Amino acid sequence: MAPAPATLIAFAHELADLSGAALRQRFRRGLTVQNKAGAGQFDPVTAADRAAERLMRRAIAAKYPDHGIIGEEFEAAAGVGRYHWVLDPIDGTRAFIIGSPLWGTLIALTDGGRPVLGLMNQPFTGERFWAYGRTAHRRDAGRGPMRLKTRACARLEDAVLTTTHPDLFGPAEQSRFDDIKSRVLMTRFGGDCYGYCLLAAGFVDLVIEAGLKPYDVMALIPIIENAGGVITTWNGEPALEGGRVIAAGDARTHRQALRRLADRAAGDP
Repeated sequence: MAPAPATLIAFAHELADLSGAALRQRFRRGLTVQNKAGAGQFDPVTAADRAAERLMRRAIAAKYPDHGIIGEEFEAAAGVGRYHWVLDPIDGTRAFIIGSPLWGTLIALTDGGRPVLGLMNQPFTGERFWAYGRTAHRRDAGRGPMRLKTRACARLEDAVLTTTHPDLFGPAEQSRFDDIKSRVLMTRFGGDCYGYCLLAAGFVDLVIEAGLKPYDVMALIPIIENAGGVITTWNGEPALEGGRVIAAGDARTHRQALRRLADRAAGDP
């Protein structure tokens, strides 16, 4: 029997509370940073990342032992059914290690490979964004839940665009991003998962990124879609595997930006 929706979303909030308490204790406290990448590259991980993911994995194994777990920091745990939890304990580790609050914990539940529940928790600021069923909500520190709704933006020229950092893009990708950047009203850098949640809340119109992993995006898909937005790859396909991703609050802006990205990206390797 499938768990009740109310039980699942309540448990996702429990995971956010559990991991958030551990992360708050370590944020801005001075951390040893390890590099997961090879020579000449930098992919940081800290004890905070690993501690938060361990806590969530243990809680899932205790509550739902049949559910699979896919996380950034440890090997996947195969489940025996259709449900898998997808975890990114700190999406934005670079921000975390410099003391910037533009990071978050991503928690998704997939049913047959499709994300049906998504939650982003920012434990330092007290903000939380989540979606399940057909609705999406946010909660700020000291305030109760509010419905998430993207804003209308009919023209690319009126859009506010964000991406985490230009280093996400290879040379060919950079030219496509620069083409969009030259046409929008304003561009800001930085944010990781936080930028996508600002889009869902109606403060940003476009997010364009590349090189994402499934755990970077699974939780964000239901948050954006349930708030009225669109999130796909640069070729208009489902963004379940990450890669090159574009999210828009208005389908009209998405179509305009996607047309330029897809036409130019089609011949890329």
